[in-house]
Amino acid sequence: MSAPAPQAAEAFLAGLDEDWARLVARVGPCAHRPRPDREPYEALVRAIAYQQLHARAGDAMLARLLALSPDGTFPTPRLLLAVGPEALRGCGFSAGKVLAMQGIAEATLAGTVPALKDALALDDETLVRRLLPLRGVGRWTVEMLLIYSLARPDVLPVDDFGVREGYRRLKGLAEQPKPRQLAQLGLAWSPHRTAAAWYLWRVPAG
Repeated sequence: MSAPAPQAAEAFLAGLDEDWARLVARVGPCAHRPRPDREPYEALVRAIAYQQLHARAGDAMLARLLALSPDGTFPTPRLLLAVGPEALRGCGFSAGKVLAMQGIAEATLAGTVPALKDALALDDETLVRRLLPLRGVGRWTVEMLLIYSLARPDVLPVDDFGVREGYRRLKGLAEQPKPRQLAQLGLAWSPHRTAAAWYLWRVPAG
């Protein structure tokens, strides 16, 4: 599945209404840059690592995780399991995150978490249903995999606080829309909902 050119998304979103047109003009070209070379296993572990953390804290923990690998690359599922929970806790991860990361590694070895080449052949909802049963993996986590590792162009993470807050600011609303409301509104942004989320994350305050 090839992603549309960013210019097409910009033009489409700017044509929705005056609010979107002003946002696109103010933010500028869509600079969304996925990492289509990243395996789903790594993407999911990284997402778990950053959950409920400031980016700098997540960066520091991931740096310590990479240091566990002899060559400094991202630990393989077998290595992550072999180093044990104490070493992972030593990187700064909570007990819950350690269990989630180990579960993802085990599921990768079992084939539940697909390799990148196999994931590319699966549609969004199939991947969501396949990965949601994993400990610590919610819909948002899978959506980040879809957006950043699989370069899917039409994903709207309606549970994301920043996306809902961005829409509230964009439209001058008193309250954020509920996820179900935003999902309904977002139908009008298809097939460029990933770019729409990228812009909503950048709606300025005030």
